[in-house]
Amino acid sequence: MEKRNVLVLVMGLAMTLPVSAQWTNMDTHNVIRGVFGTANAAIESAERKKEMEIIARQKVEFEQSFKDAMAEAKDFEAKENWEEALGKYEEAAKMNCKYGYIDQHTLSKKITNLYVKAGREEEGPSILNNDKVTLKDYSAYRYMRENPIFTNKKNAAGITILRVACSGSETRIEFEVEALRHDTYANISGKTYIKGNKGGKLELVSVENITLAPARTYIPWTYQKLRFALIFPALPEDAKEFDFIEPSSIWQFKDIKCK
Repeated sequence: MEKRNVLVLVMGLAMTLPVSAQWTNMDTHNVIRGVFGTANAAIESAERKKEMEIIARQKVEFEQSFKDAMAEAKDFEAKENWEEALGKYEEAAKMNCKYGYIDQHTLSKKITNLYVKAGREEEGPSILNNDKVTLKDYSAYRYMRENPIFTNKKNAAGITILRVACSGSETRIEFEVEALRHDTYANISGKTYIKGNKGGKLELVSVENITLAPARTYIPWTYQKLRFALIFPALPEDAKEFDFIEPSSIWQFKDIKCK
């Protein structure tokens, strides 16, 4: 429906408002508000439909370009020309993230593997640097638990706590966040803190493999994962659980078990 037609409809409806001794200004206000709400919904629906039609046309238009990039990538890969193959797979991925020609899981995994083969781990997606976060030895910690039990205080989709390690000098929390869309980024507020079950905020001391806001750590492709660690002061030795809070964020977890 064109916007002009919708407005004509609104005016027509407004002119047909009931008239009676019991009809008040508030009644008129409510009806007009309802009419304009319906009109706005119709306009938004029409705009969404138009946008989807444009995307559908573009998907058909760029499909051959996507297929050509994939074919060239596979050819370079067969010849073990990893750098050129990587470039072509990334070219294909840009179109695939927007138009969805194939499963992006497979394509993201291919790109990640090619960064390794091309010898560009440090330049590639953050997932490739995850080994910097996982320690070889946790024996210095008096307590370490993998996949600890916790409660999400907010809906932190795609974020997982992999490990909690507590020592007499620090509390180490290792996270993993999965990109749910193309060109996702992650960062952490310097005001983030943990709080033991007996109270008292312990503010963030340092980070590994993630940046402090407003700087950003990008995860280039959908379904790639970034693993990072956050270091806080030591919790009391008798602490059994604690909360993790990044203010004004969905990254809030409650009752994380540390005993």
